[in-house]
Amino acid sequence: MWDNPRFRNWIAVARACHLVQQELQRRLKPLDLKTPHLDILVNLVRTEGISQQDLARKLLVGRSNVTMLLPQLEKRDLIERRPDAADRRVLCLYLTQKGRALADRAIAIQTEVVETIMSLSTPEECELVGDAMRRIAAHLTETRPDVATDLKDDLP
Repeated sequence: MWDNPRFRNWIAVARACHLVQQELQRRLKPLDLKTPHLDILVNLVRTEGISQQDLARKLLVGRSNVTMLLPQLEKRDLIERRPDAADRRVLCLYLTQKGRALADRAIAIQTEVVETIMSLSTPEECELVGDAMRRIAAHLTETRPDVATDLKDDLP
């Protein structure tokens, strides 16, 4: 198994991903943000007014996971939940002014981490890695009807 290049390279991708997440977490600590909070804020920047259920789908987590994180962000006055105009039973999520400012700072940190890490590769190597990961994501979403429709728009 360890001699299999596919397995060996997959372990390298997983390890690099884990280490990048650790570095991002370290860099977000002064903002008192964890990566799951960043994921929520980034998605609200991209799709303000998204429902909690749609956000959970985009993050590939259960609705209960998102529901547990939202009060922490609300308590810090970073987000607010408002009833959907079309269906008042549905709550939609919005950034507050403070939330948008923090999201902008956090996204700048995330961008810097990604730029620094990806600068270790040539643009061609970056494209190869991206192409391979998009193929994997596309394959997995095609074979999982529960996520396929929710994620197709997220695949660049």
